[in-house]
Amino acid sequence: MALLTGSNKIKTAVFISGTGSNLKSLIKFSKLKKSPLSINLILSNNPKSKGLQYGKIFKIKTKIFDFKKQHVDEKKTLFELKKNRIDLICLAGFMKILSKTFINNFDGKILNIHPSLLPKFKGLNTHERAIRNKEKYSGCTVHFVNSKLDSGKIVLQDKVRINKNETPKTLAKKILAKEHKLYPKAILKVF
Repeated sequence: MALLTGSNKIKTAVFISGTGSNLKSLIKFSKLKKSPLSINLILSNNPKSKGLQYGKIFKIKTKIFDFKKQHVDEKKTLFELKKNRIDLICLAGFMKILSKTFINNFDGKILNIHPSLLPKFKGLNTHERAIRNKEKYSGCTVHFVNSKLDSGKIVLQDKVRINKNETPKTLAKKILAKEHKLYPKAILKVF
């Protein structure tokens, strides 16, 4: 994919489940001249997701599919992506695992940000596991999505030190601050 300018920016969908803090940082990044993307769609599996408010604030189309019938909702999602000519998906706290079929059917690129230094601590409860494992560092990783959980090619990582009195909550906060900077950097590296 070539780097595009002006109105030819890469049409991007951001998938969220929660507060949308990474979504907000990606929207701010997309407004910069140097940004290769425009965010054209916000998709959530959670109708109560606070991140959906950014759709209203920034006038970006939002869609909600609960993924209770994953096969059906993935079909609807792919239709929505095609209809909106989406070339890139950024997963930002999207708490559903996309099927191999979905990943193979979306022939664009799918990026994810994960709150650990992959390949360590794939999946959930990364902060608790890092602390319990007495790690000195944790961090975040932006990677391409493939059919294996949190196993795609790594684009960029950033690390934070785990203090002696660290809790999962304090560690999550430190890592989230890093995520907001890392995701845009990783996108610039890819495009």
